[in-house]
Amino acid sequence: MPRTPPGGRPAATTPRAAAPTTRAPIVPRPVVVARAATAEDISVTSSRQALNGGGGMMRLETAPHAVQTVAKEYIDMRAPTSTALDLIKNLPSVSVSTPDTAGMQGGMIQVRGLTDLDMGLMVDGAPAAAAKYMAEDIDSENLEEVNVAPGSSATDLPVMSAAGGVMDERSHTAAQKFGGLMDFSYGTNNLSREFLRLESGEIGHSGVRSYISFSNTHNRSWMGAGINERRHLDFGLQKDWQNGSTARLFLSWNNENFTIDNYPTAQEFYQYKHTGQGWGRSADPRNDNYWENSKDHWNQVFLTAPVHIVLPARLSLDLQPYYTFGQGWDAAPANPISNADGTPYSGPNQTSFFLQNDTRGVGVVTKLNYQIDPHNVFSVGYWYENTYTNQSYPSGNTRANGNPPSPWYLYKTGDFTFGQNAGYEIHSLFVQDTAKYLQDRLVIHAGFKFAMINSWTASFANIDGTKVKGSVCDNSDNFQHCSNNRTEPLPQLSIGYTFNEHHQIYINAEGDYRQPSAVDMGWLPSGPNFLKNQYSIKEELGYRYHDKYIIADLSLFNYNVTNRIVNQYIGMNSFLPMSIGNQTMRGFDAMISGRSIHGFSPYASFEYLHATQDSNVMDPDGTLIHSKGTQAVMAPRVMANFGLTYTYKGFFANGSLHYTGPQSVSIAGDQRMPGFVTNTLSLGYHFPAFLFAKSPTFRLNFTNLTGSIVRTGPMGVVYRGSDLNSHYVYSGSNAPALGYGNSFMVEPRFSMTGTVSTAF
Repeated sequence: MPRTPPGGRPAATTPRAAAPTTRAPIVPRPVVVARAATAEDISVTSSRQALNGGGGMMRLETAPHAVQTVAKEYIDMRAPTSTALDLIKNLPSVSVSTPDTAGMQGGMIQVRGLTDLDMGLMVDGAPAAAAKYMAEDIDSENLEEVNVAPGSSATDLPVMSAAGGVMDERSHTAAQKFGGLMDFSYGTNNLSREFLRLESGEIGHSGVRSYISFSNTHNRSWMGAGINERRHLDFGLQKDWQNGSTARLFLSWNNENFTIDNYPTAQEFYQYKHTGQGWGRSADPRNDNYWENSKDHWNQVFLTAPVHIVLPARLSLDLQPYYTFGQGWDAAPANPISNADGTPYSGPNQTSFFLQNDTRGVGVVTKLNYQIDPHNVFSVGYWYENTYTNQSYPSGNTRANGNPPSPWYLYKTGDFTFGQNAGYEIHSLFVQDTAKYLQDRLVIHAGFKFAMINSWTASFANIDGTKVKGSVCDNSDNFQHCSNNRTEPLPQLSIGYTFNEHHQIYINAEGDYRQPSAVDMGWLPSGPNFLKNQYSIKEELGYRYHDKYIIADLSLFNYNVTNRIVNQYIGMNSFLPMSIGNQTMRGFDAMISGRSIHGFSPYASFEYLHATQDSNVMDPDGTLIHSKGTQAVMAPRVMANFGLTYTYKGFFANGSLHYTGPQSVSIAGDQRMPGFVTNTLSLGYHFPAFLFAKSPTFRLNFTNLTGSIVRTGPMGVVYRGSDLNSHYVYSGSNAPALGYGNSFMVEPRFSMTGTVSTAF
């Protein structure tokens, strides 16, 4: 399972820089409160809710580019099992597919005709796990906000892939006082989850404070047989100095064992919809599709430590190192459909593995800032990143009890193991300037980044087990090594102007690129024919309005993409990158929300997207697909969202609806997916404080209230809907078979989760 494409590890991206972001001068005036000690010791506080509309489903933004944010107020109403993808499902620019309701996995994002593979996915501004594995990064209780910049990425961010913008998860800030938070959840599909966070408070008078949290989750698969388990730890540390310098650290560890889902073809989906016969894993240990023989086992460590240092002479230094490490495997049933003579296969059950012995990424962003004058900040910086993966594909006989053999034993004792090492190294220099004039009403941000990338992939055996010699790349006695050097210029210009306390307009233009990730490159054909980097030129024009009743946001966008890279799903969480030429995307996003009126806070958003394929595409057999001028794949023309939050004393409720229109799922345009509707409901009550419990709360969270059976997204791209599937498909205890066309994510059945929580 290549852990990079809709299940990838390395690359990700970062959110918009803070520098060009300016808060409108009108939002609630801070309340200044004098503390008892001295006349000079004051603290400034303001209402976080005053910046939000729709119960936290929308936040007031003033950056000179599109930003869409869900706030803590909304996060706290959702189930603790929610991942960041669950939380952003009602933003106008995205259509999100998630395969489970327990937060064991992530999912996929479609954004303005692109996907999460075209986005920077971040935690605290550092690259994190890919969307398919979003649950590895952070527990939802430790999320302060999730923001999506759908069309832009800041010049100073460590972004390898940002044509679709950036999604950034902001982690919890350690509390000033000792305390904590705990919750317990139980729900559909035998879900049980426990969470505990402890806050150190300020340690002595050092200015240092920290927290540590742990969660444990257990549930069974909603479709077919399977047991899933996840253990997760988050640790945060912060140090503040009186001169404004700060240092933060966020560390997470994730261990999970979950059953890899079958993703149905259109034929399997309609069979389930009309007859109830599902495609899940088998409960029979004698069957090669037994759920224990289809497991994902993974350990992941993520670390980021941003530091801001105030220096003399109007200088400051920002330093952000980050590190990720992962190790694990996917087991997959491997029985052939038939013997060599054409008779049905009757031998022992087989297991194949996607084994990642080592997947890691390390990087650092260094930025020196100079305050030229009270209105102008100039920055120069350097970004370095090195990402590497070692992956192999051992196989062997399944154990008698239906469990897979040890992949590491097979790796060490097999006659040979075919596999790859792949990675890339990035050196990037950037400069940027942010100027604010007319009492900060006019904000101008200009930047330029020049990225120099060395990509490489090496195979350490041929498919037939022989050593590789005479390679068109490098000659060696024991491996084939291919490398490629490229450069990418990435300009950016943003201008925002606030007319008065209610109105703002902005324009934004930039260039972004995407290259295949390290895991992607492990699947590329050996030889010097690396896929060309995808490059995007993007323009945005936006308008914002807010007053004491509503917040409104409108953004118009235009993208021109060359060398578009998409992924084909090849089964068992594995994907193969391919290039399909050029595309154009243009449309608009609109958001509006109301501040609380008599307890009611409404929200609505809408997107119209016109995305076209600008090139004909040659399939692997050399047949030309006349796709030029057709609707681009995975680019629904219409998306809409509605939400309503109600609060009264301790009671709170939130309901939401999401609609995604029909879309093409094949390059030839001969396979389409109809539009669909999803929904959620949250109900809860905050009880008065009691003994040590400062905020005892009970809440119920529901998804798919109507029990709809709908597909929510294709797993990737196929050339034609009539083409044979590139992988075996399974249905319960049936023998493996070949399917046709694309595979799909399906909305999980109705679920309910009950949670009891309290701060202390």
